[in-house]
Amino acid sequence: MKRLQVNTTQNVIINFELANLGQRILAFFIDNIIKFAYIYFIIYMFNFTLIKAAVDGDSWSIKAIDVLLFLPITFYSLYTEMLLNGQTLGKKMLKLRVINIDGFKPSFTDYTMRWFLRVVDFNLFMLIFVYVSSLGLNEYLFLLWLIFLGGKMVGLFSIIMTKNNQRIGDISANTVVVNLKDEAKFSQTILEDISEEYVPTYPSVIKLSDNDARIIKDTFSVAKKSKDYKTLIKLRTKIEEVTEVKSKDKTDIIFIDTILKDYNFYTQNM
Repeated sequence: MKRLQVNTTQNVIINFELANLGQRILAFFIDNIIKFAYIYFIIYMFNFTLIKAAVDGDSWSIKAIDVLLFLPITFYSLYTEMLLNGQTLGKKMLKLRVINIDGFKPSFTDYTMRWFLRVVDFNLFMLIFVYVSSLGLNEYLFLLWLIFLGGKMVGLFSIIMTKNNQRIGDISANTVVVNLKDEAKFSQTILEDISEEYVPTYPSVIKLSDNDARIIKDTFSVAKKSKDYKTLIKLRTKIEEVTEVKSKDKTDIIFIDTILKDYNFYTQNM
C-alpha cells in the first residue's frame, strides 16, 4: 500500500494512505453511473420535443439548450470536489479525498487544473463518444466503445506508473487522492474547511505549533460533542495564554473554532 509522507510547517511528519487503483476505479465508476443516470433522465424522461417545439425549430436555440442541459455533467467533478471539500459523490461513498501534496486543502486553481486535464486523462474520449452517438451514427458504435474504453486507459496507466498514484491532472495540480479510512490522521491535521475569501482574526495564532493545533482540535471536538463546558473554558484560557489573544466578545466554541481556522489559514500561506 503506497503512502504519502507530509512534513508539516513545524516538522511534524504525517503519513497518509494513498487511494489505490481499485478504489479510484470504483469511485470513477460510481460517478459515471450518476452521470449516465442524468443523461438518461434528460434524454428519455425530460421531454425534449416540448423544448424544440417551443423554439419553433430554431437550430441555434436547440443547440444552446442542449449545451445548458449537459453542463452539469461537464463540470461534475469540479463543482462536487469544491463543494464537498475534495470529494465527488463516488469518492465520498468510498471515503476518498483530494488533498494538496503538501497536506493542505487544494485551492480553486488546483481543483480547476485537475478538472481541466481530465480532457487528457478521460473526458476527451467520453465527449467524442457522446457527441458522435448523438448524431445517430450507430454503424460506428463498436468503434466508439473501443475509443471510449481505450481513452480511459490513459488516466489508469498514469495512476499505476506514478509514485503517488497520480493521473496527469493530479501531477499538474500538485494533488493526490488519499484514503480517509484513518479518520484520526485527518483530525490531527490542519485541514479546515475555510473558503478562499476567509479573513483571519488572530495573527498571533502562528505562536502555536502543529502539535498544539492537533491537541486543541482533538480536545475541542471531544468537549464540544460531550458539551463539556469546563474543558472548553480551560482550553480557551490556555490558548489565550499561549497566543496572548484576548477576546471576550466570542463564546468559547466560536473563539476556539476561529483559532483553528486562523491557524489553518496562516500555515497554508506561509
